[in-house]
Amino acid sequence: MTTKTNTLQDRVLAALSPDRDVAAPTKWQQRKSAQMRERIVQTAVDCLVEGGYAGLTTAAVATRCGVSRGAMHHHFPTRLELVGAVVDHVVYHRMRGYLADYFGGIARRKDEPLIELACEAHWRSVQTPDYAAWLELASAARTDTELAAIFDPVARRYDTVWTSEMIEAFPQWKDHWDLLKLAHDFTSAVHSGMLLHAPVFGSEGRMERLQHFVARTVQQMYDSR
Repeated sequence: MTTKTNTLQDRVLAALSPDRDVAAPTKWQQRKSAQMRERIVQTAVDCLVEGGYAGLTTAAVATRCGVSRGAMHHHFPTRLELVGAVVDHVVYHRMRGYLADYFGGIARRKDEPLIELACEAHWRSVQTPDYAAWLELASAARTDTELAAIFDPVARRYDTVWTSEMIEAFPQWKDHWDLLKLAHDFTSAVHSGMLLHAPVFGSEGRMERLQHFVARTVQQMYDSR
C-alpha cells in the first residue's frame, strides 16, 4: 500500500509540476540559487495572503524577504514571472499536503470511513495559506486579463490532473467515475463557500454541522451508486 501510495502521489505531483521532477542541482551555487528562489516564492505567498494581489509586488517581496532588488530581478525580472511561480507553487504544495494528509489518515485510522477521512483532509486543505493564496489569485484573475492568462491554464491543469487520478486515490468508486467527479465538485464548492462565509457564519458549531453534512451527503451518493 505504501509503495502504491507513493507512486500515485509522485505521479500526480509530477503531472502538476513537471519541472520539479528534475534531479536536484548538485553544484553548491545552483543549490543556493534554487533555495533563494524558493524563499522568494514563499515570501510572495505570504505577501499575497496578507495583502491581496495588489500587495504582491517585486519590491514588497524583496523588502520582506531581505534580498536586494538586483537579486530579485535576477530570479524574477518581472512581476508576472513571480506571479507565475507563485501560482505553480500554491497548486503543487496544496496538492502535496492534501495527499499526504489523506493517505496518512488512512494509515493511522484504518477502521474509519474513507469518505469521512477524505472530506476532513479536504477541509483542512482549504484552510491553508496555499489555498488562501489560490483564492486571492482566482478572485483577481476575474478582472485581470494578464493574471488570468497565467492562472487559468494552471487551474485547468490542476483539475485535469486531479480528476484523472482520483479513481486510483479512491478505488472504492470504481465504475462510478461520473459520481466520483460530482462528489469532488460538490465538496470543493461547499468547502470554498464555507471558507468565504466563515466570518458571517461565526460559530464553530455551524461550520462543523456543514462539514458533517458534506461527509454525509457524499456517503449517501456513494451508498446509492
